[in-house]
Amino acid sequence: MPIAAFDDIKGNLQTLLGGAQVSLVQGEGTPAEEPAIVEAITIDERPYAFTAQRPAIPFTRTEEVFCRELLAAFAAMFTGFKQEGYAAHFRTALLASIMDITVARFLRGDHRKAFWSIQQLIQLLKNLSYQRYEGKPATTGFLIHRTKLPDLRRRIRYQKYDWIDLNPPQAISDDFFANPLTYRFIDGLSSLFVANIQMQVSGIIRTSATAEREEVDRQTHQGAFALLQSAGSGAFAVKVNEASEIEVIISPDKLLVRRRGQWRIFDPDIIRSFLAGSLGSEEINHLLWTVYTLSKTRHGTVVLIHERTPRQLAALKRGSVGGGDPLGAILFGKVKGKSIGALKQSGELLRLLSSDGLTVFSTRGKLMETGFIIDTSHTREVVAGGGRTTAASAASYFGRVIKVSEDGPIELYRGGKRVYRFG
Repeated sequence: MPIAAFDDIKGNLQTLLGGAQVSLVQGEGTPAEEPAIVEAITIDERPYAFTAQRPAIPFTRTEEVFCRELLAAFAAMFTGFKQEGYAAHFRTALLASIMDITVARFLRGDHRKAFWSIQQLIQLLKNLSYQRYEGKPATTGFLIHRTKLPDLRRRIRYQKYDWIDLNPPQAISDDFFANPLTYRFIDGLSSLFVANIQMQVSGIIRTSATAEREEVDRQTHQGAFALLQSAGSGAFAVKVNEASEIEVIISPDKLLVRRRGQWRIFDPDIIRSFLAGSLGSEEINHLLWTVYTLSKTRHGTVVLIHERTPRQLAALKRGSVGGGDPLGAILFGKVKGKSIGALKQSGELLRLLSSDGLTVFSTRGKLMETGFIIDTSHTREVVAGGGRTTAASAASYFGRVIKVSEDGPIELYRGGKRVYRFG
């Protein structure tokens, strides 16, 4: 029964882990080849072994901890529904709730009494994500702090954020969002509610005049990441964004994203490990957060980090988007050779990557081509699919490739194969 029930959530878990293969077997299991997550659990006094394997991309600590919490939740739920005749009840509850429970457990950390309050907030935000006001999606946000309120207030003001007290504090209850001001005035970008782990809202923070001046920084919550450093160990922020997704922001730079009804982990360490050796660490950070912004705003792109010579790249060129347009050539000449960091700071990186065609950088992080159309006849095999999938697969024989689809997913390609998928 535990293995059959696990099979019901297997697909969701594989999606969460970017396409990894997962299994649950009775007994101690067999040693897995690295990289892998291997966890032992006990259900009804019987041992089981959980294994997740993803050969090309190492698992991060965030993924390992999340899997551990999921298995603990799975074992607890199974015990609660083990009576004969309740198998269907258990499997239905498992499919509907296991990821929400795991997210709440993950955010709770060692604070055991905080589970229900976190789950209540998540449920309210799930409901709000379906809300529209005058045709526009409802958006809002919360900073959940773990420090004492006077210390937090002092630290926030020291960081030059605006703080507004709420007197008396307001409880986050089922009717918290009854007034549209709660998701129009407090939009999750320029302002956030501040609450403790018991979900008592004591203030509002305004963030618009601080860290989130540039579009990528705004869309990737760099201001919220800075706030978490003042909010105590285990603090987190949670928002409903303009795409009606729930984003949970975790220090130092992780995101849990509820997209299209499923929870996913955006862990920058996965892309960092994928691009390690191909780009410098600063260039990787600029690129990965820009890629996440494109995913969130639903703009497709294909990026190649070319690991060969410029002459070899020229041999791959079939053409350019826009053909030989002289104005396009002049505009490209203004940015060619610029670094990823310089392009990101000026805002040009986001605009370049949201244009058609392949964008190519050297391993030094310099722009080599944009609007590039690759000649797929130079590749041994090409994965069948849409234009971006074909281009990404073909280009990945010549370096590391990141692809973003217009509907949001981020995919990593190497050697003609997709090795990871988020979203």
